[in-house]
Amino acid sequence: MEEHMHHVEERKAKHEHKKLHHEHMMEDFKRRFLASTALTIPIIILSPFIQKVFNYTLEFLGRAYVLFLLSSIVYFYGGYPFFKGFFDEFKKRTPGMMTLIAVAITSAYVYSSAVVFGLKGKYFFWELATLIDVMLLGHYIEMKSVLGASRALEELVKIMPSTAHLIKNGEIKEVPVEELKPGDIVLVKPGEKIPADGIVIEGESYVDESMLTGESKPVLKKRGKKVIGGAINLEGSLKVKVEKTGKDTYLSQIIELVKAAQESKSKTQDLANRAAFLLTIIALTAGFITFTTWMFFGKDLAFAVERAVTVMVISCPHALGLAIPLVVAVSTSLAAKNGLLIRNRQAFERVKEVEAVVFDKTGTLTEGKFGVADVFTFSKNEDVLRIAASIEVNSEHPIARSIVEEAKKRGIELLKVEEFKAIPGKGVEAKVNGEFYRIVSPGYLKEAGIDVDIPEEAIKGKTVVYLVKDSKVIGAIALADKVKPESKEAIQKLKDMGIKCMMLTGDSRVVAEKVAEELGLDEFFAEVLPHEKAEIIKRLQEKFVVAMVGDGINDAPALAQADVGIAIGAGTDVAIETADIILVRSDPRDVVRIIELSKKTYRKMLQNLLWATGYNSVAIPLAAGVAYSIGVLLTPAVGAALMSLSTVIVAANAKLLK
Repeated sequence: MEEHMHHVEERKAKHEHKKLHHEHMMEDFKRRFLASTALTIPIIILSPFIQKVFNYTLEFLGRAYVLFLLSSIVYFYGGYPFFKGFFDEFKKRTPGMMTLIAVAITSAYVYSSAVVFGLKGKYFFWELATLIDVMLLGHYIEMKSVLGASRALEELVKIMPSTAHLIKNGEIKEVPVEELKPGDIVLVKPGEKIPADGIVIEGESYVDESMLTGESKPVLKKRGKKVIGGAINLEGSLKVKVEKTGKDTYLSQIIELVKAAQESKSKTQDLANRAAFLLTIIALTAGFITFTTWMFFGKDLAFAVERAVTVMVISCPHALGLAIPLVVAVSTSLAAKNGLLIRNRQAFERVKEVEAVVFDKTGTLTEGKFGVADVFTFSKNEDVLRIAASIEVNSEHPIARSIVEEAKKRGIELLKVEEFKAIPGKGVEAKVNGEFYRIVSPGYLKEAGIDVDIPEEAIKGKTVVYLVKDSKVIGAIALADKVKPESKEAIQKLKDMGIKCMMLTGDSRVVAEKVAEELGLDEFFAEVLPHEKAEIIKRLQEKFVVAMVGDGINDAPALAQADVGIAIGAGTDVAIETADIILVRSDPRDVVRIIELSKKTYRKMLQNLLWATGYNSVAIPLAAGVAYSIGVLLTPAVGAALMSLSTVIVAANAKLLK
């Protein structure tokens, strides 16, 4: 227990430390921006170029030295984060945007300082100062956007209540949630959050799980039903036996999944990083070529330096660096809020390419439990379902429970039963209203030589039990693993998207054929063992990009083999170790949703990459001076402003994914 508590505390501490570090850096950029901007105002007022533009004169002895002093403070204090970043990139041998900024502001500062101390030329102090201001502001906006996009984890952590009402020795005691352990009994009052994963042992109430599972309707919870920590109890009081605490709870697993997904780097992210590296090389080369070309054409040093500096400012891949991470953060948190947990980013990106979806049958396309499909009556005077349910209420068999459940659903009042007895391996018998009845299997009828006339088509793929009275069959009940109402809609939508839909099951061919027919599947594979499922997926992969959707237990080998493994099922019963994506609800329509989200996410990534690189491809030549002959020339300050604007546009575009 102590070790478990230590793990929980350690995870919390790490999360807090990371968050505090990010917030500290953000505040640091803000402080440096405010201080540098304050010093930039006198630098601008004292600059000869600004005085010339606005037609005023402010000259005094030592003006150049005052400009140098103020600019030095802005350069060293405001530029510090960029120098630090430059050395980090240099050590890792991955020149990036920090290298560009450091080179740009250093060349402007060194050249302007040289002019103060005797070199012939113009000052670049106001451009240098405004460039640093804009860069600091751009970084602050970027960090704030990233922090905002990754707040899903914090929101998930906040869902859990801090205290619980522990029932011990008949007394109710308020304790911190951290102190709860499996086996404890807690009282959850109306309006309160459930403190841990557990099972209801007393009471009945509707519970709001929308924040956790995306299920919009409140769910009825009564004795024997499982509840999730963090869900809101709406009406009655519930007594809950705690089953899981700390890192084992459903919410903790969601937090870990979201965290892993947000931190994992995707293939597209690697593409963005390569693009940023390439752009850095292009920028430094373009800066050098710009400088030497203008010098060669006889322009003065000040002009050549200004062009080279502007080229390097314009080239800064801020937008490119932000293009992918923001989309990743937004799509991951958006998916989690809708009950789609992305465990593997690369697999999530592959989802958009899926050409065939292979579903497991039991529990995925079907309910995974017996339900009464048909009731056949061969005697006008007998109420088959009422008699059968009255007898079966005494049995614990799954078939018996299904019959009783159906009767309750239909509001049927049960009759008094006497002399109930099980017939081992065959069925049950009892007296109802003084009459003797048996509920038996087809095998019993065969042995007893009793014939029954039910069309084969009516009971195809179903389990049938017969109600017998005085050696005569008076009725039959057909049971089947019912197809989920959502499955048909999911299959139709996938087919509309041009995706092949198949089914893989260990069930009999007759049952599989019935389900495949009902849903309009393209193909099905029946009577397949777990290890054979993986072989079938491998064969299909020769023709298609395959997604496997299963309950994650006997489907584990197939989930691991598929291009994308999707585990479907509510809560923690899915084998998340082999699945790339987990769909919290047992709703096949979520497969459609995850494919749509993957396609939209990819579109956003491409839009951002195109904007970031397209912007640079236009801006670099303008900064170099290719349009100088027609009077178009970008100054370093305008270049910096445009670069920051592209960063903000990329951030806003990522947010539009919502």
